[in-house]
Amino acid sequence: MTVGAELRIDVQVVETSSLGDRSYLAHDGQVAVVVDPQRDIDRVLALAGRLGVRVTHVAETHLHNDYVSGGLALARITGARYLVAASDVVGFDRLPVADGDEIAVSGAIRLRVVATPGHTFHHLSYVLDGTGGPVGVFTGGSLLFGTTGRTDLLGQRHAHTLAAQQHASARRLADLLPDGTRIWPTHGFGSFCSATQSDARASTIGRERQVNPALRLESDAFVTEVLAGLDVYPAYYAHMGARNADGAAPVDLTPARPADPAELRERIIAGEWVVDLRSRRAFAHRHLAGTLSFGLDGPMSTWLGWLVPWGTPITLLGESERQVADAQRELARIGIDRPAAAASGDPDHWAAGEEQHLARLATATFADLAAARRGTVPPGLPLPLLPPSPPPSPSPPLPAPDVVLDVRLGNEWRAGRLDGAVHIPLPDLPARLDEIPAGTVWVHCGSGYRAAVAASLLQRAGRQVVHLDDDFPAAAEAGLTIVNDETEIR
Repeated sequence: MTVGAELRIDVQVVETSSLGDRSYLAHDGQVAVVVDPQRDIDRVLALAGRLGVRVTHVAETHLHNDYVSGGLALARITGARYLVAASDVVGFDRLPVADGDEIAVSGAIRLRVVATPGHTFHHLSYVLDGTGGPVGVFTGGSLLFGTTGRTDLLGQRHAHTLAAQQHASARRLADLLPDGTRIWPTHGFGSFCSATQSDARASTIGRERQVNPALRLESDAFVTEVLAGLDVYPAYYAHMGARNADGAAPVDLTPARPADPAELRERIIAGEWVVDLRSRRAFAHRHLAGTLSFGLDGPMSTWLGWLVPWGTPITLLGESERQVADAQRELARIGIDRPAAAASGDPDHWAAGEEQHLARLATATFADLAAARRGTVPPGLPLPLLPPSPPPSPSPPLPAPDVVLDVRLGNEWRAGRLDGAVHIPLPDLPARLDEIPAGTVWVHCGSGYRAAVAASLLQRAGRQVVHLDDDFPAAAEAGLTIVNDETEIR
């Protein structure tokens, strides 16, 4: 996007939608500054090459908790100056910057450093000044679109203090900058680093004055609202801050070692995580028994990184080498550097044609669940391991539900849930499988993706399971009773 043609400043967005983050490259046609780059810096280098610009500065708004930064590697490869908060203790050389510093990137571009603590204690924002004044501000995890960055990533003991600082930082930016100033946040596009989520794709200081709680509420009310709305965040975040403070090594995206069917079986028997990257519907139809469904068509890296015990060998299965490579890239962004092995193809190939090593997963909708609860679905019928090929019509009867398991997060559960459901949030499920009552488990989430993960975990543990692959609002439409903490809703 060109933010000031007369100033010759262009800001390019480098989207990492799988993590809900953005990086930025701002340039004047000759030189560029990159803000908050992800670890796979080849994307940034390719963009700079297409634009014909030289990266002279790399800036971090904070030591990130949700991904491994590519800033140090990018600065070393390009010879750029690496801007990191002077107050952050790091294990590498950098250009330490602090509130009030000004960095001349070129004759047309200057960066003005503004301390904006809240998301972290030493968080910085960078005002992008052109020859005519402020054009925009890179806000990292401070002022986001309609919200702010969450304040509990450094521990609950700091959450209240940081929330108050977050409010003050947002107010400071609003007081400092004109209403037309563009806002370029790093988080806020599905990232768990955001206090809440917004559908906005662009914003300005003036718009945020109207919609952002940090600019509409007084400090005490803002702090109360922010802290009350925070839910859990991915477990792998615990490893990211230290990794970024030490300085991450360059990423290795060369192909993983291929595994044959015998090795795949050995890894499954050993209890390792063998991950099927195909869509959840393809997984349900036919998969290698003992594998886990983390489709690349959803937030694979977030949920896999969250659930897998850190350091557990991970083997990737994809329909193609490209699918495996894409997953490998996503995992490297969160510090899972190398898969133990990989294979591409289809379940028949992975099982070496042996039917006993293949499985299927029953799927249903909330309308099916309502029918089962009314007794119009024959109860207790056995589910065959695999349907004949081609699949029969009609499909085999669904086993009646003994347990309905909700794997959504706490805030989702409290807002509205199926009457009589058992709640175990997906992040807790691997450690709490023994708590699920006996019988057939019908498992759901908000839209189907997390339920597929949960269903594969349950199936691997030997449970009979039905995957409710449906959007949660369809439950009420099907006539199922929805309750929440305060009232019952029909």
